[in-house]
Amino acid sequence: QVQLVESGGGLVQAGGSLRLACAASGSIFSINAMGWYRQAPGKQRELVTAITPGGSTNYADSVKGRFTISRDNPKNTVYLQMNSLKPEDTGVYYCNAYALLTYGGRWNDYWGQGTQVTVSS
Repeated sequence: QVQLVESGGGLVQAGGSLRLACAASGSIFSINAMGWYRQAPGKQRELVTAITPGGSTNYADSVKGRFTISRDNPKNTVYLQMNSLKPEDTGVYYCNAYALLTYGGRWNDYWGQGTQVTVSS
């Protein structure tokens, strides 16, 4: 059983910043990649950014230079620093983790409940 809990969402004006955090807890044997997805109204869920245990990252073109992902492996926590926010960044942000619950089991994707980020103009 894995629980992913996001925090840090809220309402911010364009140009402002927010810092999201996602902590994984429960019966976890190992976590590989972690990432952030978002879903804007009327759009499909999209990958925003992801990070490997070793620190390799990728970003959607729309957020490069503005967002930074990081993680604390011993704490099973991933962060998303969002700067220079734009109204088009508005959406529900979901934490994702690719995790193994039991040695010898199967790796699978796990999702948080999501946190709302609203950027006003």
